[in-house]
Amino acid sequence: MPGKPRKPTPEEKKALKAQKKAASKQRRQQIWQAFQMQRKEDKKLLPIMIGVFVGAIALLTLIGWLVGLVWFSVPFGVLIGALAAFAIFGRRVQRSVYLKADGQPGAAGWALDNMRGQWRVSQGVAGTTQLDAVHRVIGRPGIIFVAEGAPHRVKSLLAQEKKRTARVAGTTPIYDMIVGNEEGQTPLKDLQRQLTKLPRNISAAEMDSLENRLNALGNRTAAMPKGPMPQGAKMRSVQRAVRRR
Repeated sequence: MPGKPRKPTPEEKKALKAQKKAASKQRRQQIWQAFQMQRKEDKKLLPIMIGVFVGAIALLTLIGWLVGLVWFSVPFGVLIGALAAFAIFGRRVQRSVYLKADGQPGAAGWALDNMRGQWRVSQGVAGTTQLDAVHRVIGRPGIIFVAEGAPHRVKSLLAQEKKRTARVAGTTPIYDMIVGNEEGQTPLKDLQRQLTKLPRNISAAEMDSLENRLNALGNRTAAMPKGPMPQGAKMRSVQRAVRRR
């Protein structure tokens, strides 16, 4: 029989507590830095957050006064107001990040890598030296190919990759979308939402089996930048670096 797990020593407990405290402090510092940066760029952020906070307190206080529970509604309103203001802050930061990344090579792959939930993302399964790319996503809907780059080039890449994948996908549904702001394309900021709106067609176990079969196909691409290419970077320099890899 396996022995009982060893209990941590007082020194180990103290070290673990210190690590958690340091991690918590670092998260608070990161949130504060993000808030300061966003506040400088987004002049409406602070007025909106204050308005939501005060509005929530006023609304809950009014409700509490009508039902005779003011003593309970005021602190509850403060809590709800703080949560609502923080949610507004998070949404506006996210929107700002996506606006800065929009149109940059690698932005779609970065957005896919930051998705929450059961998604298996393979960046750059097909691509060109012009930094056009097709990314493959495996999820409960099935297989989704997400392309970014010049439409006349990525449409050909998508068709080739779908045909190649269909040989091992069986009856699994295959979807495709092109990230962009033209008609028929999916804006970067809406990419995650569009993926989550797709119907669920396969189970988690089927996802594992499918991923193994698709990984055996390999990729047909040059190395792609990890995340959006920095603003001001010269396209020719990046293309030369990609060709050398």
